[in-house]
Amino acid sequence: MTSPSEPAIVLGAMTVVMAVVALLLALSRRKQMRRCREMDAALKSAEARTRSAESRTDDAEAREDRFRAEVSHLVSARLPALKLNLISSHHPVPGLLHEKKAGPEDAELLDSVLTKVSEMVLTERRRVDAAARAALRGASQDSQALSYRLQSELDALQREFTGSRQLTHRMLAADHLNEQNLRLIQRTAIVCGAWPGHVRKDTYVAELVTGASSRLRGFDRIKINSRIASNVGIVGRAAEPVAVACAELMANALEHSRDDLAVDVSLIQTGNGNVSITVDDAGKGMTAEAAARGVRLVSADSKDVMLTELGDPPSQGFVAIGRLVADYGFHVSVDNPSPYGGVRAVVTIPPNLLASIDEEAEPPSAMAPQPPVAPKAERRPPAATETPAADDEKSRASAPDSADGLPQRRRRGPAGSTGGLTVPSYRAPDPERSRKAWSEFQDGLESGRTGSDSEETQ
Repeated sequence: MTSPSEPAIVLGAMTVVMAVVALLLALSRRKQMRRCREMDAALKSAEARTRSAESRTDDAEAREDRFRAEVSHLVSARLPALKLNLISSHHPVPGLLHEKKAGPEDAELLDSVLTKVSEMVLTERRRVDAAARAALRGASQDSQALSYRLQSELDALQREFTGSRQLTHRMLAADHLNEQNLRLIQRTAIVCGAWPGHVRKDTYVAELVTGASSRLRGFDRIKINSRIASNVGIVGRAAEPVAVACAELMANALEHSRDDLAVDVSLIQTGNGNVSITVDDAGKGMTAEAAARGVRLVSADSKDVMLTELGDPPSQGFVAIGRLVADYGFHVSVDNPSPYGGVRAVVTIPPNLLASIDEEAEPPSAMAPQPPVAPKAERRPPAATETPAADDEKSRASAPDSADGLPQRRRRGPAGSTGGLTVPSYRAPDPERSRKAWSEFQDGLESGRTGSDSEETQ
């Protein structure tokens, strides 16, 4: 028979077991819940990392797309604009396509491409330009030498065939054309870095300017007014460069004004010792842009101007002046209006390029064939109040016209042959007086030849 206490003991033991089981279940449940929370946190963290990775991937893809778009913009828009900008600064180069979103590294990289391409293009252009200048310089100097030889031949023909007025006029016309051609060749040579091709002695300012005008077609439209002392000259090393500059400015004035309008040239010595040669035309003038470009070209900076920047056909006059200004130290301005509505060009010659010439000494002349066009055949009998003849350079100051309107050169006789007469100072050309004297001289020659032939026949 079972003791009454056994059920109680069994019940107590079961209660203890159930309590232990419940405790274990609670602990297990808590552990599972903690594990679930950890797994949930891990899952959320993984999801966050995934989203972050996806976001970074999206950012990288967006950055890559932007960079690809910038490269495409560089190739299609910025590089072509850079090509035009290297020709003229008026063509701007656009910036980045997405300037605000582009990173500093990308912007620096893309801009460095433009810089490198610009340097490479400029280097190659300078190399090609230097080669072209060398070729043109050699060809121009050869042509210039041949033109001087042709000028000498024409001079000899004029001396030899003085009996035929028609032939003399044709030779004068050929001489004039040769002088115009020679000026163009000389200008091209100077633009390409050559020296002017002449060595002169000290030359009177008025003679030099008048001689320069005689190199031009339409020289008869140029009116020269000199208010300079007759003994003021330009030193030999700068005489031809100044003559070239004056010729180009006068040619520009003639070209840009009507054929019935005169070009006024004034010579004056200022209070500070400079000599100013002012060329005024009555053309249409220059725009502000053209004036600014002209100022740059006639300055010493024109040495950096390349042949491809001179236009088509190339405008070489201002560039040639700029090279001479840089090499010889005088000054040229072309940015002022003339009183007639056109352009006023001023050549300013500093005192260090001026010389006082002894008027009693042998007059100056060129050591090489002279560039002015005036023919060399005139042998006019002296008037009662004039010297027998004038020097080659001195005569160009008065530039008398021949019967067909071409300027002429006259030569001075030996020193001391003036018979005690005073050498006349510079005076303006008198075409009528010169034409009459030339005609009388030709008539005398023809009548003399006719008389000689008659005597031989008898």
